[in-house]
Amino acid sequence: MSEPKPAAHRGAISQPANRFSATHRERDPDAEDLDPAEEPLPRTQFITDHTQSILTTNDSPDIGFTYSLNPYRGCEHGCIYCYARPFHEYLGFSAGLDFESKIMVKADAPELLRRELGSAKWKPQCIAMSGVTDCYQPVERKLRITRQCLEVLAEFRNPVGIVTKNALVARDVDVLAELARHQCVLVMISLTTLDPELRTILEPRTSPPLARLAAIRKLSAAGIPVGVLTAPIIPAINDHEIPELIRAAADAGATFAGRVVLRLPHAVAPLFEDWLTRHFPDRKEKVLAQVRALRGGKINDARFGSRMTGEGLFAEQISQLFRVACQRAGIAGAGPELSTAHFRRRQPGQAEFW
Repeated sequence: MSEPKPAAHRGAISQPANRFSATHRERDPDAEDLDPAEEPLPRTQFITDHTQSILTTNDSPDIGFTYSLNPYRGCEHGCIYCYARPFHEYLGFSAGLDFESKIMVKADAPELLRRELGSAKWKPQCIAMSGVTDCYQPVERKLRITRQCLEVLAEFRNPVGIVTKNALVARDVDVLAELARHQCVLVMISLTTLDPELRTILEPRTSPPLARLAAIRKLSAAGIPVGVLTAPIIPAINDHEIPELIRAAADAGATFAGRVVLRLPHAVAPLFEDWLTRHFPDRKEKVLAQVRALRGGKINDARFGSRMTGEGLFAEQISQLFRVACQRAGIAGAGPELSTAHFRRRQPGQAEFW
């Protein structure tokens, strides 16, 4: 890998215009006293989200769940490639620095979840956590909202699937093990690279690769179904790491695997191009050319059926590399089926009889 430039602990360094806003403010680039290198990055702000419901629905045929739960909107991890960045624009923010520095916190999530699961309208089924932003981002260490939501899910024995890039998930091994006793949980650790230098510029506030492997090892030892998600696969950046990522995860105890090819919707595309200019100018055009080869000549293709995997010869090469890596590591391509057989419902104020 080329020698990266020093990381600033942020994935983005700019505030691209919100596509829903008619106006956008920018500093005058001709101002004599403006030195972009000295421009301070914003401090993270945590803003209370007063949402009245916690479960959101999804009808995409590319995703294997209908309901998801996201305790936070925006994500401190700062992954430059994050497909969720444009969702921040619906809040009036930018998909750039705002996404990773203005975090909406759903403090009432556990009680809202208890209310929704306790409703007679709720039909027990798997709920995905981190369907949009990571439920184990750094502030979770202090706020513990995700843990409280897991405790509610364990109370009802409602199945949950978790995806995270943070080793903090291992903190909750006790609750996860309780869910696992009833076949109600699986965890996927997202592992993008084993190169610690690449990690610091690609996804600056995530857990280091070795910490994520340690989390896989701890969850596996506790009997919790744990897999690895190689995502995103970025041409000419980390695609060559697929076999080693799968092998390392399998050695740590992962028993299933998944993959997602880089997606660049809306403002993510210019942010990613800027990232390439800063860190990999020597291979920028090669990366973008291969991204377009995966997307029918476009920088992004949102069509169902191909948006997660891409299409064409290069997409098939990635798919074959992934399949062979899983076979050699003795790892399955899909996780275990979760069960709703043990679901139990309790109304507020009702005594426990189980």
